[in-house]
Amino acid sequence: MPNIKSSKKAVKVIAKKTDNNHELKMRVQNLIKNCEKAIAADNKEEADKLLKDIQKYTDKAVSKGLIKKNTADREKSRLTQKVKNMK
Repeated sequence: MPNIKSSKKAVKVIAKKTDNNHELKMRVQNLIKNCEKAIAADNKEEADKLLKDIQKYTDKAVSKGLIKKNTADREKSRLTQKVKNMK
């Protein structure tokens, strides 16, 4: 445990940032999973809605350095193709 006041504050700040980063990464993963389920269920409306959210939150995660840019672009591209090819 830190003894210096600024170090104690730094521990709190790091914990909060870690929680926020983890929440954003999990949100992206859950949106991708839900979009895949919507595609499997042939629910085009739901898949379109989730795809927009995926693009938004994935770009936010890339800007924060949580996900690599190429990985995010690849995920968005694959899901867009799947949604586009739905009936």
